[in-house]
Amino acid sequence: MSATLSKDAREELQSRGYSRRQFGRISSLLGMGAALTRFAPSAHAETFKPDQAFVGHPNMVRIGSNECWTGPFPTACSAGQAMVPHGNRYEPDHLRSTLLDTAAQVENCPVDHILPWSGSSDPLSRAVVSFCSPTRGLVTANPSYEAAWRTASWLNVKLSRVPLTAHNGYVTDVRAMLQADPNAGLYYICSPNNPTGTVTPLEDIAWLVDNKPAGSIVMVDEAYIHFSGTPSAISLVKQGKDVVVLRTFSKMFAMAGLRLGLNFARPDLQQRMMRYDGANVTTMLNIVALACGASSLTQTENIIARRNEMIAARTMTLDHLRKRGVHFLPNSQANMFMVDWKKSAAQMKAAFAKQNVEIGRNWEIWPTMSRVTVGSMADMQAFCKALDHIMA
Repeated sequence: MSATLSKDAREELQSRGYSRRQFGRISSLLGMGAALTRFAPSAHAETFKPDQAFVGHPNMVRIGSNECWTGPFPTACSAGQAMVPHGNRYEPDHLRSTLLDTAAQVENCPVDHILPWSGSSDPLSRAVVSFCSPTRGLVTANPSYEAAWRTASWLNVKLSRVPLTAHNGYVTDVRAMLQADPNAGLYYICSPNNPTGTVTPLEDIAWLVDNKPAGSIVMVDEAYIHFSGTPSAISLVKQGKDVVVLRTFSKMFAMAGLRLGLNFARPDLQQRMMRYDGANVTTMLNIVALACGASSLTQTENIIARRNEMIAARTMTLDHLRKRGVHFLPNSQANMFMVDWKKSAAQMKAAFAKQNVEIGRNWEIWPTMSRVTVGSMADMQAFCKALDHIMA
């Protein structure tokens, strides 16, 4: 299903260098929303396909997709379940406004700076459409979350990927990003980064915001920030900077299948991201997800407890890797880490699958490294046992 571009939107896109041929792709992109970020053709990243060997397998330890190892917080589950009998209504009880008011209170951010989405993939792709063009490209780290890569490729937007390096602990190098394309339209930073779990210091992000070209935007994807507990770039949004912050409920809040996200930005930036789609795609949202999400945001003690549970499981696993002499990238502050097997990562993924453990994939730039999600303590003990068997 395609979105309809208004005359004003078409004229604005044409003024930024998009051709009429590209209008159809932009319409399809906005109409398909999050789906296109996964399924659009790409030369840079594999198309998302559920691994049928693992889906529904009763004994498989699933630590490959950065999902949370457990469900939403119990009170959030109750809030969501209470909405199921009201599923015949589009908006039975001001659920959307409650979510926005709660997010505004928790983040001390004006409510008109926040929009809700079905996950965070739609606003990420929408930002590429809104702020990039045939003459103003996209810059990201490499490796990083690839959804923006796919959108840029789909629209023939210049893509610059800056390799992560050991000299700075595999943290996104904002100065190298600016050097890679001094006239980019969008600089995308995932912090903590997927797949390395490394955090880009807020002062580095602020430096990029202050030194970027006029008219460009810095987008900070904070999907994993609740696992790190580090300062948020929302502070830059509140200062009126050219910054868009993404959040998702898929990770810490364990709502991957419910699909809910937020973005934070000045109202004029929000309007620029919405101008190509006449349908109000941030209004018609799943009422179970809205109720569950609003309840989740306020549970500070549960967030800390879940973070500590993850850290304990991650620490145990990394200690085991050290004892086995297996190299991994340091400094992860999220529920994932990268293991360097010094051999084909695809072969190691297959070897773990034979032990009923699903680990993550590799990125093109690092063919010998696998991303491993931190699951429950039992999940990670199963990972360690499988590793011992493989290395025996």
